[in-house]
Amino acid sequence: MHQLNHTRQIGKQRGITLLESLIAIVVAALGILGILGVQMRTLTDTQTSMRRAQAIRLIEDLSERMKVNPNALSGINTYVTGWTATPPTTAATKKCVGSTTCTQAELAEYDLKEWKRLVERSLPLGNAATFLALADGDSSSITNRRQLGVLIRWRENEREDFASDATGTAAKKAYKDAINTGASIKSDGSISTKDPTSCPANFTCHLQYIPVSARCAPDFRAGNSAPLFFCPGT
Repeated sequence: MHQLNHTRQIGKQRGITLLESLIAIVVAALGILGILGVQMRTLTDTQTSMRRAQAIRLIEDLSERMKVNPNALSGINTYVTGWTATPPTTAATKKCVGSTTCTQAELAEYDLKEWKRLVERSLPLGNAATFLALADGDSSSITNRRQLGVLIRWRENEREDFASDATGTAAKKAYKDAINTGASIKSDGSISTKDPTSCPANFTCHLQYIPVSARCAPDFRAGNSAPLFFCPGT
């Protein structure tokens, strides 16, 4: 009798399926990381937009405070202030609320300090500075006293991950320094080229100019039938 020898050939295990699975996992992980990066960038841009909108509302609040003051135009110098060196801003010496009688300077001091304290509470590391704008086309004239420049700054939660080439740090610095007020007028009438001249490093800023106009206030000391009107700045 012939004995049949059954031989079985065992093929080599090449692991093609396992390799394909690993590649699929890597591709999926990269896709998820990309989606997360886009989402984080969107959230950052949304926060920046919200804070800029908040800065606009804060400037509108200062504008409304100045409109309440009938002598805001003639005493516009009292609304000029620089950055708060060591926040928080101290409270005003005199609170001009209710029936308290205040002079124009006291009211301006109260409004400015209360407003700056509001800026510091509303924005991360918030701070603000105000200045008088120079006349158009003239770097030395102080005749343009109907506009008050307001510069608000705050800190964004972003990494400093730019390279030092032309498209990195230099480009980012140019973007941050895009807000430049140039020369401005200080409260004593002297011209300043540095306070504030641009957005400070590592901060985001919003610049806006407030038009200041005269508001006539009635004077009833002569009687209610024929009141006199006082218009500052005229």
